Amino acid sequence: MPLDRIDIAILEALQKDGRIPNAALAEKVGLSQSACSRRLDNLEKSGTIRGYHARLSNAALGHQMTAIVHISLSGQFEKTLSDFEAAIKRCPNVLSCHLMSGEYDYILRIAAKDLVDYERIHKEWLSAMPHVTKINSSFALREIVDRTAVGLRPEMA
Repeated sequence: MPLDRIDIAILEALQKDGRIPNAALAEKVGLSQSACSRRLDNLEKSGTIRGYHARLSNAALGHQMTAIVHISLSGQFEKTLSDFEAAIKRCPNVLSCHLMSGEYDYILRIAAKDLVDYERIHKEWLSAMPHVTKINSSFALREIVDRTAVGLRPEMA
């Protein structure tokens, strides 16, 4: 679905405030409330807007550590990948998981309370994943950027 300047304005406003009332959103983008609501429905139905959520603080919830983990599997066969992906989705500490090109098959971002908690996650979850042959863990010292908003370029209109 091609996005026009109004769609982009709606998306930019929602990225800043996902709880903005429809009336305020409509006013911000220069539409009637009903037209804005229709646009929003279309953006949701097309999959451009995948959902709405509260952004929680890992630190406030006791997860003071972020680990970046590279995983190698025994092969890149469809069953090998699907077995691993089904298992990794069950690990509650995995914040993101990406199939990669290059040296490692997957890269994970994991929240842990501390090093002892990460050791538990490593032992109970990561090492137990099907087809895993290598795990390489690094620990974030400080978070510099953690965006939830994607840049919307005017040339998309």
